[in-house]
Amino acid sequence: MTDHANEVRHEVSRNYAEAVSRPAQGGCCGGGSPVQKGAAVALAGYSKADLSALPEEAVVNSFGCGNPVALAGLAEGDVVLDLGSGAGIDLFLAAKKVGPAGRVIGVDMTDAMIAKAKENIRRGKYTNVEVRKGIIEELPVESASVDWLISNCVINLSPEKPRVFREIARVLKPGGKMLVSDIVATDLPQEIRQSSILYSSCIGGAISEDEYLAGLRTAGLVDAEVRARLVYDAEQLEGMAGSEGEGACGCGMGKAELAAYALALAGKVWSAKIYARKPL
Repeated sequence: MTDHANEVRHEVSRNYAEAVSRPAQGGCCGGGSPVQKGAAVALAGYSKADLSALPEEAVVNSFGCGNPVALAGLAEGDVVLDLGSGAGIDLFLAAKKVGPAGRVIGVDMTDAMIAKAKENIRRGKYTNVEVRKGIIEELPVESASVDWLISNCVINLSPEKPRVFREIARVLKPGGKMLVSDIVATDLPQEIRQSSILYSSCIGGAISEDEYLAGLRTAGLVDAEVRARLVYDAEQLEGMAGSEGEGACGCGMGKAELAAYALALAGKVWSAKIYARKPL
């Protein structure tokens, strides 16, 4: 675990702690200018029926890029692990699918997110959901204990993705499966990769689909594939990171600069639903 990796995690955690603590108007996906909190949900594929049954604070504090639960074959009694579970939106959708005989575990590294998730667990009276503090490169979860692993726009934020892929393989049961929604990208300019603002906005740290799938296979998983894609246009990219104002999130990126980056990135960044399985 390098000093640089720890610095990246600290910066990401700080940004998301700030985002979850803001009022509903003025949040952002870890960086960028003000945007209505929960805006990411509009692009992520959640149905109104899904969202209406959840605690409002879980919905407005969702910074994901997809709905990994929607395509996952979760069954009654399954044990589900959510990497970077945040305020809990996917925990609660999974909890409904696995029922009282199942169990849903969330792991997050940000104290403010864990506190928000625990508050939402209490409000929603969920008895089969728990959250644990930890990093996704070193999961506080027993080996071979998970039927399904999900994650929503989180692995791209890791500065040590091969470690994450190895941890996924470790915690899955033989035959266990993963389905994650994540940001992938191609041909990102170096200045974008070096921007801490765009890194925390789920863009700067994204890798290509080929690199992602190769990493999963190297970790020992099989049947790795992309099952769905949503390629972002400039307007969507601008909305992800926030599109109004002049750096009111404390990140120092104004509207004009953000719009220029979004235009340059159009068609090069997308949300992918990525599946893999641990061999029997």
